[in-house]
Amino acid sequence: MRKTTVGEALPELWEALGQTALMVSVAFVLTVVIGGAVGVVLYITSPSGLWPQRLINAVTGAIVNIGRSLPFLILLIALIPVTRAIVGTAFGPEAAIVPLTIGSIPFFGRVVESALREIATGKIEAAQAMGSTGWQIVRKVLLPESLPGLIAAATLTLVMLIGYSTMAGTIGGGGLGDFAIRYGYQRFNTPVLLTAVVLLIVLVQAVQSVGDLLVRRRLRRTS
Repeated sequence: MRKTTVGEALPELWEALGQTALMVSVAFVLTVVIGGAVGVVLYITSPSGLWPQRLINAVTGAIVNIGRSLPFLILLIALIPVTRAIVGTAFGPEAAIVPLTIGSIPFFGRVVESALREIATGKIEAAQAMGSTGWQIVRKVLLPESLPGLIAAATLTLVMLIGYSTMAGTIGGGGLGDFAIRYGYQRFNTPVLLTAVVLLIVLVQAVQSVGDLLVRRRLRRTS
């Protein structure tokens, strides 16, 4: 049986790339919004935060730690009933968005908390002395001052989501991972498999380069 050439597989490759872009971009936006809120809550409710709340901080931290401790492939399988309940199916790129988002929120939440902790306490105290409310401090001091760290965290999360999306292909999630398995690995077609791998590498390098560029520009503005 003649193997499919890279050129013949191009339509399926572009479709897989589009599926990866869909699931990663939607999951990324949801992760930044929800995970960012989680990170802010972890910071402001900590003992040294703006609104110390030991119980809220402990419960939120425990949930985040549990989420981070689960391997993504196991989480992917365990969330199949949840995914089916939310999306109506457990297969396809739309379904993969659910575990991708749930799996990346704990990571992003922690790195957001870490970025906020790097802010000099003097700036927060100065804002408090001027009568700023807690929300004003978060919006006008914490988030702007930690923006380089937040951009770096978002870049790491986006790269991680690209890697996670390839795992989703193992259970029919679509995307480049599914393409590499079905058209490359299962058919013993090394050129097609390597093409998918190279495309993933280029995608990750592009994301990391853009993220690093944005961080450097932000640091120059604040220096």
